[in-house]
Amino acid sequence: MARKKGRMAQEVNAGSMADIAFLLLIFFLVTTTIASDKGVLNILPPKQDPNQPPPEIKLNERNIFNILVNANDQLLVEGEVRQNTVGLSDEIKSFLLNFGAPDEEAQALFNSLPASLRNQAERDSRSSDHPMAGGAVISIKTNRGTSYERYLEVLDIAKRAYFEIYAERVGITADQYRALSGRNAAEKELIDRGKEGIPMAISIAEPDKIGS
Repeated sequence: MARKKGRMAQEVNAGSMADIAFLLLIFFLVTTTIASDKGVLNILPPKQDPNQPPPEIKLNERNIFNILVNANDQLLVEGEVRQNTVGLSDEIKSFLLNFGAPDEEAQALFNSLPASLRNQAERDSRSSDHPMAGGAVISIKTNRGTSYERYLEVLDIAKRAYFEIYAERVGITADQYRALSGRNAAEKELIDRGKEGIPMAISIAEPDKIGS
């Protein structure tokens, strides 16, 4: 019986397509960077014992730099109404470096500062006593209607004021100091030397319930 001559059907071997697709999926999962929202990095206080009332901390009013932000994102800085944050960083630095009533330990800290920072001390007895613990606190209070952007702006300005002081103590810029990770001994030494005796004392008060 004679065979019929003709073109044979062409078929694509799809047996390994599933394996290829799986390998491509693994490749993209490994190489793709997935953005994650880190939020605001703050060190929270330890959880209080519900059976024990929180300790009362009394500070002189002159040792608290008050920043209030209302529902319209307007600022009340030390009782003065502001529409923006212009000059706020310099005011915070002046408050921190006032040294209005230093004790012996705070005076030793003042003497250890570089001349550029000592020259900023106004020595006003109506302002902060010193930048050591309990001598100068930045208080930030918002409203329920305050925008998240304005809150972060004010918080970042307060932190930057500290970083500028720390950086000037070790002879680098604020951005360079802020970028220090502390992963090696040299960086950790710079971080510790910068903030020695000047803790970052920023108080975040509970927002008012007024506003939406």
